[in-house]
Amino acid sequence: MSLALLRRLLGLLATLAAASVLIFGLLDLLPGNAAQVLLGPDAAPEAVEALSRQLGLDQGALQRYLHWTGGLLRGDLGVSASYGGAPVGPLIAERLALTLPLALLAMALALLIALPAAVFAASRQGRSGDLAVMAASQLGIALPGFWLGILLMLLFSVKLQWLPASGFPGWGGEGGGWAALQSLLLPALALALVQGAILARVGRSALVELLREDFVRNARAQGMSRRALLWGPVLRNALLPVLTIAGLQFANLLAGAIVVENVFTLPGLGRLIFQAIANRDLALVRNAVMLLVAAVLLINFIVDLLYLWLDPRLRGGGRQ
Repeated sequence: MSLALLRRLLGLLATLAAASVLIFGLLDLLPGNAAQVLLGPDAAPEAVEALSRQLGLDQGALQRYLHWTGGLLRGDLGVSASYGGAPVGPLIAERLALTLPLALLAMALALLIALPAAVFAASRQGRSGDLAVMAASQLGIALPGFWLGILLMLLFSVKLQWLPASGFPGWGGEGGGWAALQSLLLPALALALVQGAILARVGRSALVELLREDFVRNARAQGMSRRALLWGPVLRNALLPVLTIAGLQFANLLAGAIVVENVFTLPGLGRLIFQAIANRDLALVRNAVMLLVAAVLLINFIVDLLYLWLDPRLRGGGRQ
């Protein structure tokens, strides 16, 4: 167990180091002068040169990389040129206060949709219920999240007027946390329907395969009901592939909710990165992207730990 954990931890650190080199290199190779973009095409050359020195663009690539990574290790993410010299860390943290709860809520809704649907379909393999779930999941995969968001907005906000159509009052704003949660329900559901459809198909395939195993027949011969089997040992074993996909999906929810955030006018991390790219704010883009990469790797590391906990066969070595 300790050897497998150590190998995964070393892999996480090595991948983080490689990702930092890749992110810095790709942004450093972008054409154009970031200071010129920030000041505009009509800016005086002296002003552009002064801002370039302020941003550290006059230094060598290696020196700038070491300065950046050293700041990351110290918790100093630098300042944002497009936000008037505001520290990057608080800017990202402020947007994460929306994007992280949105991703968690969407993931929880996706699992609540997917697991019962997968068990229902697997228990009725080849019958009308199974076909209906598979057809609905295929439709959910095919429909884009932003279009689902618009439909949900028209139904629940415009027609029924149950939930707000856009905006985010903040967790400490008028109405408190309940008002903030209500503003996240529709975008989270728009994201969850697509992710839940994928998880339902993966879960159903894993359950159907496991129902053919010998331990299921033995348990049935000993009098265990099919329902208890499905919701017990079969579902527990089927969670392995579902957890893998769910971990990747959660990372995608953090990084890929930009379109849905724009549909519902949510000031999340996705909109912040989009605006930073448009303004050529390299410090903000670099640190925000590194944060997302670290989140993806950390989630995969946690999924690996869950694999080790769920499957004792993996504790003596790497995941097969």
